[in-house]
Amino acid sequence: MTRCRLCGSEAMASVVDLGATPPCESFLAADQLDEAEPAYPLHLRVCTDCWLAQIPPLITPEETFTQYAYFSSYSTSWVEHARTFVADAVQRLALDSVEKEAFVVEVASNDGYLLRHLVDRGIRCLGIEPSVNVGAAARDAGVPTLTEFLAPDTGSAVRAEHGPADLVVANNVYAHIPDVVGFTQGLRALVADDGWVSIEVQHLLTLIEENQYDTIYHEHFQYYTVASATRALASGGLALVDVELLPTHGGSIRLWARPAEVAGEPTNGVSPAQAKPRAWGKVADVLAREKAAGLQELSGYTEFSARVAKVRRDLLRFLVEAAERGETVVGYGAPGKGNTLLNHCGIRPDLLPYTVDRNPYKHGRFTPGTRIPILPPEQMAADKPDYVLVLPWNLRAELVEQLSFVHDWGGRLVFPIPELSIVEVAS
Repeated sequence: MTRCRLCGSEAMASVVDLGATPPCESFLAADQLDEAEPAYPLHLRVCTDCWLAQIPPLITPEETFTQYAYFSSYSTSWVEHARTFVADAVQRLALDSVEKEAFVVEVASNDGYLLRHLVDRGIRCLGIEPSVNVGAAARDAGVPTLTEFLAPDTGSAVRAEHGPADLVVANNVYAHIPDVVGFTQGLRALVADDGWVSIEVQHLLTLIEENQYDTIYHEHFQYYTVASATRALASGGLALVDVELLPTHGGSIRLWARPAEVAGEPTNGVSPAQAKPRAWGKVADVLAREKAAGLQELSGYTEFSARVAKVRRDLLRFLVEAAERGETVVGYGAPGKGNTLLNHCGIRPDLLPYTVDRNPYKHGRFTPGTRIPILPPEQMAADKPDYVLVLPWNLRAELVEQLSFVHDWGGRLVFPIPELSIVEVAS
């Protein structure tokens, strides 16, 4: 990578180099195990002009998302997160007003996990989802879904057919597109001239502070602060109005934006439709936190690589010592982030014989690169391992409760990030 994809600058500095790994969602079928796997460099750099952190666009979204292994509805906490968001957005934006028929579009709508709550309320909506398989699941669930990637012409075509959207939602997709300017222009094409855009994306501040390096993978092309996101939004004619700090994915930001012509100044941190503050943070306050953390100068990035190396050493030491004691360790979950961790650490079935996952699509498949079998959750209960390595560590609260049954045989949970921790769960 020689130029920043947002501002075109050649002032690119290395943040962390994780070597070369296969795409994190390219799970292998059994008949593919004797075939070669492509591996691509995974090197995070930051532009020292606009401070957008990014990796080279070595694979295309079409390669990753045409058929996709991730179904949002298998995460109980994420479905609840979506339900709460819909309830708040309906109130905030008066989407259920009898004076006007509201229209909501979600980009990267996955299996309809969010829009189904609007369908239940009788609010007109449309999902734009590029993955054929998960889009079909959404339609089967009664959620209108268009199988397309968002670009300016896609947004214009949807607007022409369905009308402008009062709200456009883009959860966990703003990092997944290499053409950030074109995608942002697509959002602007979708939204009404007086409408709203809500974007959720992982916060680079928590990624750096909490050693969340496993969320760096090939389908995440860039990593945002509020400062860099503000500049990205402006590239497509949108302006940031509000920001929320969220616990999802280890720490995310929800960006509320509007067409620049009507946006006005950012609010004081309190949602206009709320009687009291929720998780709202003043835009200026979050920008100040980012600046204090050094994320607008190289000093904020220089120690990250060393801390990543320590996470790797600590996890490998634990797995090797458990194996030497004759103790069993299996994995829980097969998320994309887990494959970054497994490949960077060089973990193979001799240290982690299998992992389990609730998603039937992954059963009988193998993790990319490390070739670890993915089995149904029932296998773990049958084998009663000494330790369960939790790969979706961002769901810690949900999974500590879900996996409380491992206490029945004296098992313990292991969380690798932000640092290795072993948890005794209550029955």
